[in-house]
Amino acid sequence: MDTIFALATARGRSGVSIVRLSGPMAFEAAHQLTKREIPVRKPVLAEVVDAAGELVDQALVLGFAEGGSFTGEAVIEFQLHGSPAIIAAVLGLLGDIDGLRLAEPGEFTRRAMQNGCLDLAQVEGLADLIDAETEAQRRQAVKVFSGALGEKAEAWRKDLIRAAALLEATIDFADEDVPVDVSPEVQDLTGGVRQELDKTAEGVGAAERIRDGFEIAIVGPPNIGKSTLLNMLAGREAAITSSVAGTTRDIIEVRMDLRGLPVTFLDTAGLRDTDDEVEGIGISRAVARAETADLRVFLLDGSGSDVALAKQADDIVVQGKSDQSGAGVSGLTGEGVPELLDRAYAVLESRAAGAGLAIRERHRVALVKASVALSACDEELRFGMDRAEIAAEELRTAVRALESMIGRVDVESVLDEIFASFCLGK
Repeated sequence: MDTIFALATARGRSGVSIVRLSGPMAFEAAHQLTKREIPVRKPVLAEVVDAAGELVDQALVLGFAEGGSFTGEAVIEFQLHGSPAIIAAVLGLLGDIDGLRLAEPGEFTRRAMQNGCLDLAQVEGLADLIDAETEAQRRQAVKVFSGALGEKAEAWRKDLIRAAALLEATIDFADEDVPVDVSPEVQDLTGGVRQELDKTAEGVGAAERIRDGFEIAIVGPPNIGKSTLLNMLAGREAAITSSVAGTTRDIIEVRMDLRGLPVTFLDTAGLRDTDDEVEGIGISRAVARAETADLRVFLLDGSGSDVALAKQADDIVVQGKSDQSGAGVSGLTGEGVPELLDRAYAVLESRAAGAGLAIRERHRVALVKASVALSACDEELRFGMDRAEIAAEELRTAVRALESMIGRVDVESVLDEIFASFCLGK
């Protein structure tokens, strides 16, 4: 394979920047730039020089042997001073070496997968770990990146292969008198796996919300303090506030970290009957977005009037503008805001607790496909061992579904999309 290189740290000025090389010519390229041999796993302070022998920078150079690196290939890392000029010069020197080329987005990680250092689920976990903004996102991503989902899938696969072997033995000796009925053991194995598959699939929705973020819509009649509350939560003037009812026409979003959970608060148009066409559009958008939000905070005026939006079990209902009424919540003074956040966190944290190892819709589809195949296998076994061949094929379908989830088969169509989301140095 080609030897690839790229800046592995963020672009721009910094204290230290890392340029990474991976491939068969990594150590040779390092020798050309430093004029010295780079040992394995022993950092060396070396001078990086250009073709004329002039000093470019002093760098800490670290080498990893084939089979002992992130990519599974020979890897060199130059830890340089983080000057844009230095980085440009070093990348230019590497580009002038025959056999080296600039890495494509995600190519280092793709090579790690191709060389068996990571499975596809771990790659997705790594992508989420890089993008993690909150503690909940970090914990979830680390769990997947550690290989927990792949280990679980491998355990399921072994049980299903054992079940398939029992059925295959029955098929092979169909013409002989085999006294043992293997169907009870097969159904015991498939039943246990199917139960775990279904439970894991159920947690995908919660895991996706942790990764993408929960939405909390602030709804209520006009001029009840929704925008003021949003500004209080944001710590800035995110929304225009006015004593004129109907000021908010569009949806204003503020993303924040709610005690480790990623949350986006939505300020929506005041809900009321109106003849104003533009305001009416804003209200329609507000209702539609609030209906799909994970949680709604209803700010009411205490008059007993209600808004035309159905409340759900976990929704929070409080009185707005407590600075005027003496009760409820006020975005102006902050009264009741900590308690409001406590209630919102309690609802969302209970939902996040249902997240499992599978974190993407692709995982859920594979799990459901495997579960359906196992149900079909059990159904065939109810007709007796005369249908063993069909049952065995259903088992193979379930195994292939699990293998596709961790990237062993049938995943080429998703690879380009996944790796395109990575930066060049990863």
